[in-house]
Amino acid sequence: MVDNDEIVSKLASLVSQGRCILFLGAAVHSPPPDSSLYSYPPADRPLLGGQLSEHLAIKGKFQDSYPQGNLRDLQRVALHFEIRESRAALVSEIRTAIHDGKKPSPIVRALAKLDFPIVITTNYDQLFERALRRIAKEPIFSIYKKNEEKEQESTDEYPGGDDPCPQRPFIFKIHGDVDRPESIVITDEDYIHFVLRMGDKSPFNPIPDAIQYRLKKWPTLFLGYSLMDYNLRLLFKTLRWRVDRSRWPDTYSVDRSPDPLIFEVWNNQRKYVKYVVSDVWSFVPQLYRNVTGEEMKE
Repeated sequence: MVDNDEIVSKLASLVSQGRCILFLGAAVHSPPPDSSLYSYPPADRPLLGGQLSEHLAIKGKFQDSYPQGNLRDLQRVALHFEIRESRAALVSEIRTAIHDGKKPSPIVRALAKLDFPIVITTNYDQLFERALRRIAKEPIFSIYKKNEEKEQESTDEYPGGDDPCPQRPFIFKIHGDVDRPESIVITDEDYIHFVLRMGDKSPFNPIPDAIQYRLKKWPTLFLGYSLMDYNLRLLFKTLRWRVDRSRWPDTYSVDRSPDPLIFEVWNNQRKYVKYVVSDVWSFVPQLYRNVTGEEMKE
């Protein structure tokens, strides 16, 4: 295994050059360890996947219908909630649980200060965008479109044919945004439709052309994810579909406890990713220090 310090040093160089894609997951909102120098009060934090699932299960009386059901199976629980209540009620409940009254973590604020020209996120909230605007950055957005109607909408691209830049980063919300209920990918049915949409041709393919191009050129940093998540691995493979492996840029995944089987296949054998065995509350301060020469602030 490559030493973490060596990887962080390489990533810091790429970030400083504005040549690294950030793939942002929900664990950037996770609580800091007890030993951490940083704090992130529970009231400020969005619910994470399993917590959100349990919340929706209680609100939607999931166990009344499925006494033996898994309360932390978010896709199934969300589908039940949608059928029992409505799509609007589901998205409203999600918004309350992960966005309204929530605040960006010190991790999110630090990442916003770094020079990532492209950020792809499966998070529905707007906390990263809020952190960007606080430091006068002007994000440009492309939000997933389901295109279930006969009249299809083109995918939103970065304007003017310019390359994304750190001061106007291109934020691709690949699983939707809380302000657009129709865009949210959360139920089993949503994920099936999403995978089918990934086969569409430009200009209707969900991934903007500028991002597809840069994914083939720039390294990607997965942060706030576990590759144990089947949907994440499926998404990763879909993004790399029909691209010769010899042409893949390096991909890094920060994971404090990699699954041994996934690690063996993805890191050792097929070399899809290079793991950084660390948690976000250790990794991000180190990356921030290497890039800026300063300590990450509370």
